[in-house]
Amino acid sequence: MDAVEVRGPKAPKDPIKKKPFFFIMQGKEIYGAPQPDGRGIQFIYESDGRLIDAARLSGNITDDYMLGLLKTTEGFRKMVHSIGVSVSGRVKEEKVRFVFQMYGATQSDPTSTQITLDFEMDGMERIIKMSDVDWKESDKEPGQIRFEFPTPGIQASVDVRFYLNNGFVAPIQPMESMVDFESKNYSDMISHSLLQMGNTARLEKVLQKAGKGEDVTLGFIGGSITQGAGAIPIHEKCYPRVFAENFEKKYANGGQVTLIKAGVGGTPSELGMVRFERDVLRGGVRKPDLIVIEFAVNDEGDETKGVCYESLVRKALALPWKPAVVLLFAVFSFDWNLQDRLGPVGVRYDIPMVSIMDAVTPQFNLLPEDGRVISKNQFFYDVYHPSNLGHQIMSDCLIHLMDEVNGNATSLDTGIDETELSKIQPVIGADFEKVELIDRHELARLKKKYHISMLEEGSFNDIDKELQMVEMDTNIEPVPEFPYNWAHLPKSVQNSDGASDGALDNASFRMKITCSKLLLLFKDSGSTVYGTAEVYVDDKKVMDADPLKVGWTHCNAVIVFNENKSASHVIEIKMAPGMENKKFAILGFGVVE
Repeated sequence: MDAVEVRGPKAPKDPIKKKPFFFIMQGKEIYGAPQPDGRGIQFIYESDGRLIDAARLSGNITDDYMLGLLKTTEGFRKMVHSIGVSVSGRVKEEKVRFVFQMYGATQSDPTSTQITLDFEMDGMERIIKMSDVDWKESDKEPGQIRFEFPTPGIQASVDVRFYLNNGFVAPIQPMESMVDFESKNYSDMISHSLLQMGNTARLEKVLQKAGKGEDVTLGFIGGSITQGAGAIPIHEKCYPRVFAENFEKKYANGGQVTLIKAGVGGTPSELGMVRFERDVLRGGVRKPDLIVIEFAVNDEGDETKGVCYESLVRKALALPWKPAVVLLFAVFSFDWNLQDRLGPVGVRYDIPMVSIMDAVTPQFNLLPEDGRVISKNQFFYDVYHPSNLGHQIMSDCLIHLMDEVNGNATSLDTGIDETELSKIQPVIGADFEKVELIDRHELARLKKKYHISMLEEGSFNDIDKELQMVEMDTNIEPVPEFPYNWAHLPKSVQNSDGASDGALDNASFRMKITCSKLLLLFKDSGSTVYGTAEVYVDDKKVMDADPLKVGWTHCNAVIVFNENKSASHVIEIKMAPGMENKKFAILGFGVVE
């Protein structure tokens, strides 16, 4: 009988040695946010230095030459040989499309390159060689990365590596260890966040109310971190939602805990103070028992250097039901916030203050064996925003404050309460404590109070519907900010017979109003279809409002005037010369009587 040849699996070929690489994303959580066309998309913007920040943060790149190459498409192509992408999802057979889009002359330039790859979410790395890409001449800079899903609501984890061309060397890439939430080092880190206990009488009342089984409302106002940026999914893992759920588990005794989340990306307290009544109090419908204010990383551009922030704090403290107010200081990845500037406000009013910077930054530079709890790459989703772990830590820092108040409650028993607000002199300033929002919706209610005897819309007689969209409270569906606006959307002037002579309508928006202080709220945009408007007060030009100065769609607030006494003024806004064919949106006004 002939011997049977037994064949086993062939030995695989030796693996091809991979080129040196660095991460721009490692274990990054993504979520397919619902889109109008029924898909789900996670947008990750890489322009304006964000890709450089990702290389520093996730890839440990410190070489200035390599970082500089990431500023342009030309430099990127010189350095990067290929892109490695892996996506892990709950259902590995589900499809995802990876898109790396270059920006041309504008963000929406249709002729710029889009590197795309469709694959399954099975955790396997796919390699895209840059030599296989059909590059376009219009490319200027790496613009954005998208993960596109056929349906919304899909959650996944991704790694993205840049493999390097010959001649480039990458440092050893850090591989992260798990965070031990039960360790003493973790609890010690959290305890360092308590910057100031302050007078806890109002917080004790909140805890007492929850303990009695009564309903409690928790309010949050801030920038993109409070909106939930970096949290995946944003409406479930953002620190306000995580805190509200933990508060309910720990302190609510059967009562309902309602979350009011009013964070708006890219906005400072200069805008926060104007939208406070609308977004936190919901026009007087809501009476939050606790209000957390988070603007410590958004207020660098505040033209008042803290006056708007203190005005907002006083606005919250002055509410007749006396809610508890907590100042929360978030942190950027370069170990920075504005607590040195804004902290004196908390000291002056004896308010509890929580510093995320004080908690996490001292341990970032430690090795795990020396006591590091969490690395910077784990804490941050990108250079500005916390990851899910970061949002969890922010929530835990606030819960730690509650625990300390609960464990050291004294003021209710002794009758101690805060000093009357009217007796406390501002430490920076409170010029805008009583600011109110006027837009199309609020105009009728406030017309008499501010003696608005004239309002001519002119060519600003339309409504801009392409607005900054924000996920509020516990919702994933975003809602438009300032939908009741006055918009100049270029239209031809009509003759008496209805025919057009080709000229564009550029009639001014004019309003006669009596007030002491006025802010203009207008829409910023990244699109060149928007142009500059001129702002006049009593026929004197006071500013140019340029919606392209920041370069992305969001809300901007600028002070038009700040006077000591109320007086009647005529406000005029018109498109700058040569800008008649551009768009401009007046979102509203902030007014102080």
